Amino acid sequence: MFKPVDPKTDFVKMEEKILKFWQDNSIYQKSVESRSPDNEYVFYDGPPFATGLPHFGHLVPGTIKDLYPRYQTMKGKRVQRRFGWDCHGLPVEYEIEKALNLSGHKSILEYGVAKFNEQCRSIVLRYTAEWIETINRTGRWVDFENDY
Repeated sequence: MFKPVDPKTDFVKMEEKILKFWQDNSIYQKSVESRSPDNEYVFYDGPPFATGLPHFGHLVPGTIKDLYPRYQTMKGKRVQRRFGWDCHGLPVEYEIEKALNLSGHKSILEYGVAKFNEQCRSIVLRYTAEWIETINRTGRWVDFENDY
């Protein structure tokens, strides 16, 4: 009645195959473009701080947040899932100060504001790349190209 199930299924390989299919065939984009702009459901994902790596406390709410846009999409709504980043400076600056063994305004001036800012930019870019990879691996459909 049923086909036998392989007890040694490689779920990671299966997941990667599905994610590749979605990407190669622009499935998320098609889910948006195939629906009328006049029938839109607006959804903005509350932004995570781009100052740390995603963890379980981010992934569970993110999965729940993914349910609403998917449901509205299945109901025929056009749902653009724009992602945003909270990049306020203090956590970033604190992490860089710690990494460079700096403390306060004077030491940053001595180090050089331009160099310090570049260090801050680099860590934000590193974290955003990690976030994007993790969110994609969870199977969420998110528009990172038009983030806010």
